[in-house]
Formats: sequence, C-alpha cells, structure tokens
Amino acid sequence: MAFPSSVLFCCDHNAIRSPMAEGMMKKYYGQRAYVQSAGVKNDLDIDGFAVTVCSEIGVTLDAHRTRSFEDMQNWGDDLSSFDLIVALSPASQRQALELTRLFHLTVEYWPIMDPVGIAEGREAKLRAYRQTRDQIRERMLDRFGPAQVEP
Repeated sequence: MAFPSSVLFCCDHNAIRSPMAEGMMKKYYGQRAYVQSAGVKNDLDIDGFAVTVCSEIGVTLDAHRTRSFEDMQNWGDDLSSFDLIVALSPASQRQALELTRLFHLTVEYWPIMDPVGIAEGREAKLRAYRQTRDQIRERMLDRFGPAQVEP
C-alpha cells in the first residue's frame, strides 16, 4: 500500500485515541502526510492522561483542541480531500463511512482500546492509557512502515 498524502484519524470524542494517533503520525513521519484528527462529538477537552503518556514518548498533545466531523465541515475541511481515514472506534467508523460514502477514499478500522473507566487510581489509569498508546503505535508502524524519526 502506498503511503497516503493525507490521513484523518477519528474516534468518539477526539480527546484520547485520535489525538494520540495524530501526534504520533506527525512525530514519526513528519511532513510526509497532512494529518488531522476528529471525533464523532467534541464534547470533551484533550484528556490529561493522554497528554501524559504521549509526552513519555516525546509526543506533545497539550495544545490539541478537540473537534468533531461537524466542526470540520463547518470550518471548510473537506473529508473527500483525505486519502485515508483511520477510525479508532466503532462509532467513528460508522460516521466516517456515512459521511464519505460518495467519495473515493479508504476508511480503515483499527480496533483500539478505549482506556476510559478501565482502571482506578492514577498508576492503573496510566497503564491503561499506555496500552492504548502502544496499540496505536504498533498499528501505525505496521501500516506505514518504520518511523522516519525514531520512536
């Protein structure tokens, strides 16, 4: 599969999984692709645990502002301009397929664990978020090849 020139990662709220994926893709592959992320909804801010576990691998998320598919359309971002949409949750896969059914682009589904509510206590939550981060990283390196910047 050819390396895409533009990728949109999506999940439920654009607060954990898709921002992690967007940040890692930008870090690992630099300017090779235009990368964005979105959620089915944007009713949450960037998750602090996501920011923490990504900073451990040199990916900065603190400036991320959540947005939904609807926000993207309202701001003039055209979903048909993406070569690839990677859905990280079942709800975002359904929404992406619905919104792009008339376009010629690829929607891939990566079943990535949602770490919210899995664990109690800071250390246990961090372990769950690291597991999610590492699932995304493994899928990304498998799909797009070795990072241009060492992870």
